[in-house]
Amino acid sequence: MRFDIMTLFPDLVETVLSESIIGRAQKTGKIKRVKKMNSKKGKNIKLALSGVAVGAVNGMFGAGGGMLAVPLLKRVGLTQREAHANAVAVILPVSVLTVAFYLARGNVNISDSLPFIPTGLIGAYLATLIIKRISPIWLKRIFGAFMVYAGVRLLLK
Repeated sequence: MRFDIMTLFPDLVETVLSESIIGRAQKTGKIKRVKKMNSKKGKNIKLALSGVAVGAVNGMFGAGGGMLAVPLLKRVGLTQREAHANAVAVILPVSVLTVAFYLARGNVNISDSLPFIPTGLIGAYLATLIIKRISPIWLKRIFGAFMVYAGVRLLLK
């Protein structure tokens, strides 16, 4: 398994990595690189606002934050596959926090969600196997077609 870390604060991450269990993982090649993001202040503000947008879209609509995250992650230099994989990594903590807020407010009934979880996990696993076999251009086309389909469906219903 390989983890890529993209951060606005590479010096901080490298310090933590070098002095921890994670540092051993980096030395053995399990963590390949720490990507430095553009250090211009305006760029960092745009990235922070992009994160807010991803969280807001995901929290308001129950999905879609990952769709927004993919093109944003591509803008910072990730490949199509990396952007899709990292979008999931972005959405996981966002979704966990969102569901915690909704649970606290009584908006979620876990029994309504349970039937979808096992099959959703199976689908997620299958997708990780399939994505390796799809060329980046076709992955981009499929993603775009899905976004168009979802948008048209929402507008017409």
